[in-house]
Amino acid sequence: MSRNAEIAALFEEYADLLEAQDVEYKPNTYRRAAESIREYPTAIEDLASKGQDAVEEIDGVGDAISSKVIEYVDTGAIEELEGERAKLPVAMDELTSVEGVGPKTVGTLYEALGVENLADLETVASAGEIQEIKGFGPKTEQNILSGLEFARKASERELLGDTRPLADDLLDYLRGHDGIERAEVAGSIRRWRETSGDVDVLAASDDLNGVIVAFTDWGRVERVIESGENKASVVANGIRVDLRVVVPEEFGSALQYFTGSKAHNIRFRNRALDRDLKVNEYGVFDVSDTNEEGQRAGERVAGRTEGEMYAALDLAWIPPELREDTGEIDAAAADALPDLIEEGDLRGELHTHTDWSDGTESIDEWIASAETFGHEYLCISDHATGPGMVGGVGLSDEDLREQAATIREAAADAAIEVFAGVEANIDSEGGLSVAEDVLEELDLVVASPHSGLDMDSEAATDRLVAAIEHPQTDILGHPTGRLLTRRPGLDPDLQRVAEAAADNGVALEINANPARLDLWGRAVKVAVEAGATVVINTDAHSPAEFENDRYGIHTARRGWAGPADVLNAWTASEVRAFVE
Repeated sequence: MSRNAEIAALFEEYADLLEAQDVEYKPNTYRRAAESIREYPTAIEDLASKGQDAVEEIDGVGDAISSKVIEYVDTGAIEELEGERAKLPVAMDELTSVEGVGPKTVGTLYEALGVENLADLETVASAGEIQEIKGFGPKTEQNILSGLEFARKASERELLGDTRPLADDLLDYLRGHDGIERAEVAGSIRRWRETSGDVDVLAASDDLNGVIVAFTDWGRVERVIESGENKASVVANGIRVDLRVVVPEEFGSALQYFTGSKAHNIRFRNRALDRDLKVNEYGVFDVSDTNEEGQRAGERVAGRTEGEMYAALDLAWIPPELREDTGEIDAAAADALPDLIEEGDLRGELHTHTDWSDGTESIDEWIASAETFGHEYLCISDHATGPGMVGGVGLSDEDLREQAATIREAAADAAIEVFAGVEANIDSEGGLSVAEDVLEELDLVVASPHSGLDMDSEAATDRLVAAIEHPQTDILGHPTGRLLTRRPGLDPDLQRVAEAAADNGVALEINANPARLDLWGRAVKVAVEAGATVVINTDAHSPAEFENDRYGIHTARRGWAGPADVLNAWTASEVRAFVE
């Protein structure tokens, strides 16, 4: 396993510590380098072994940063980072997990009140000390207190973007073991929920103990929590991973049982009871007869596969993403389950950012990357100036005109269809942060909320509906603005938003960034049932993020969406007709 993510995280911490001390320019340099290092396809330790010139092949990595990379690979520490930690001894990640608390706020709170961690922050906020700091006030203090509660709950959950790759790595490892017949992820990760408490994996083998030994020898294991005859728990990448091993003939029943959800399994079990059947992790049992002692005999009738389990109850097999007790049992009984969108159905990407704003690639590079990825079309939609844009990220109206001309010039020679677009900011009243005449010149407009995300539900709904009703809006981007485990975002009336989108021909975005997944499964289902179109966008700032489309696809599946419901599963000409 490469150390790219590990080293990238160190430079992000370094950037935060510098920003907290009001250092200019350098924080952004380190953040850009961190992003490039994290996404670089070669293990950075391999580059480090070849010297600084090799490390400097990474975009945004110069002499100062490459020397620190080599220093860390060789010694396990970066002297300058240790020095910054000594100057500002705070739990930066912990504190900045609170909505409204950024690195500069952390620096101010440390200097003024000695705040080093969440416990300190709660103490001073509860005592009313924060509002006494110049530039703060009672509202800021109350917002921090509210954010503390959310951060504390969120810290108990792991992002799907962290757990699913870890689970996939474990599955690859286990499936390469001779004694394992089958291995699958289970639990909420198999249902593609946006967060989970841990990673659950199930394996089928006649050599239970051998699999447990192999599991605890997995290269990512940091610590073994417990190890028994047929199950074990470890910590890997800081995340708890639980493995259960069953004999092959019980794999289907165990997989169905441990996938959940609890509500789905209760509904499934009750249907079994209505048919004189009993279901558990060991199989489906016929309990219609009694033996000589008057006890139910319990002959096992299914369990080797999940298909057998559902068929025994006269049900079609139900995709894991639907197993939330939202009508899937009745639909399976009526053979009316939807034909869900699949990985590979997407034809293009309609929300990306170039180096004109905060992306890493030029327009030409983006077009080439999209073509290589297999996209048939691409929309370049850089940030416009407006509410929520800081650090000079957003483009002015003049910039957008110039960029649109550049995009169209590049598109003329492209093998794929290219849309000139923008991600406009939605103000507090639902207006867009780009002039009307500029919006009219563009091919596609993504309108997104980036600020004012703490308004009440009614105001939030009115704001989003107003943005949807704007005649130039084509896509409502990440509709709530939430960041999973960091901020809750807006809480609109989803039904009103979906109906407005359906009425105005505006697509509602499923932002596939695993830190967002906004819309989410339940919201997608509301949208689809209202007749609205959804669109799965990665909001990519670098080509590697195209791979995040799978998180969006499975989120769409959780919302019962099929290819006909998803804008970018359509052809380029169909998309152009939709936005025009």
